[in-house]
Amino acid sequence: MNARVLVLAALFALGQGVAPVAAQTAPDHSVAGNDAGLQHWLVDFRPRALDAGIRPDVFDAAIKGITYDENVIRRDRNQSEFTKTIWEYLETATSDLRIANGKAALERQSAALADIEAQYGVDKEVVVAIWGLESAYGTFRGRDGVIGSLASLAYDGRRQAFFEAELLEALRILQAGDTSPAKMTGSWAGAMGHTQFMPSSFQRHAVDFTKDGKRDIWGDDPRDALASTAAYLKHFGWTYQQPWGVEVTLPDGFDYLLADRETLKTPAEWAAIGITDMSGGTIPNHGPASILLPGGAEGAAFMIFSNFAVIERYNTADAYVIGVGHLSDRIVGGPPIAHGWPLQDRALTYDERIELQTELTALGFDTVKVDAKIGPLTINAVRNFQTAQGLLPDGYASLRLLERVRAVR
Repeated sequence: MNARVLVLAALFALGQGVAPVAAQTAPDHSVAGNDAGLQHWLVDFRPRALDAGIRPDVFDAAIKGITYDENVIRRDRNQSEFTKTIWEYLETATSDLRIANGKAALERQSAALADIEAQYGVDKEVVVAIWGLESAYGTFRGRDGVIGSLASLAYDGRRQAFFEAELLEALRILQAGDTSPAKMTGSWAGAMGHTQFMPSSFQRHAVDFTKDGKRDIWGDDPRDALASTAAYLKHFGWTYQQPWGVEVTLPDGFDYLLADRETLKTPAEWAAIGITDMSGGTIPNHGPASILLPGGAEGAAFMIFSNFAVIERYNTADAYVIGVGHLSDRIVGGPPIAHGWPLQDRALTYDERIELQTELTALGFDTVKVDAKIGPLTINAVRNFQTAQGLLPDGYASLRLLERVRAVR
């Protein structure tokens, strides 16, 4: 499970959602639980927690005073409806203020970040960019009690197994003495601290960088959190000084079927078919790369490398990965994205994404899942439909594309 897992939708709101949803159904926004039900669930859960190794005193202290949180449940069920285009998201994620604050944060923590970079082999500006997107450099770490949030979500039952497992991990963190129930705060879905680790990710990847005997990602000192983020990225294969991606110019007559995550070529091979950097030069050999078109043929194009997939382990949405990568570039003085975007387009709603996947599958262009997530499987189905219709096969799931699907059906 990645570090953020379920909590990004309200932040970047791209509409690709990380929360599972029932196939071909709209999200259920109702809140049916109540505090009496939660207290009954906790009584039933206590023996399971103790069987899993949680001490009775730790369990009882952790749940003391917690109540059912309707807002947590409502936000969980509403998250699939938050939608923004990638350019709207990037406008916030890489705003002038966030870039300036990132430069200041990089300078403020320069000594620690240099040590973290040396120890883990993860570029410090990427760690700072994740910090910036997850908590605005520590200024918005979340104030919800993690135990209460996770208990409410586990009792709610929509994803009971997942949240019950996270709740057990949170209790183990308390039992280990890394923090106290009062200090264990985070976002509504249980992501914690400066860089918003879920409890399971904390258990696997958090480190005591300050050597004070605790892995403290919640306090005002961000060093343990920053080092933990670097440890996380290292675990998933970060390549030092390899870019996440580079904005590129595509040649006239480019074969858009090549813009596929599974089509890998070296920068020299891409250059041989006319792909250059924004100044017309050949991109250095950072390893095999693919071409990504997050805004379709009318938007910016990127040559992405293996570090793109590493950032994806933190959060699977392309917008998030591009946001982290581009923010890290801007923090160290890189240029803004040069190409424009199809500003006439709006993001598809939840219902429209469900409709698009359902109709494409019915037409024989199987999206494999009907889950409102516009990921690689749906992009491939869109591209196959476009090819069959004689359209430019850029895989871009726009309202115009949906209208064409409706016309065919």
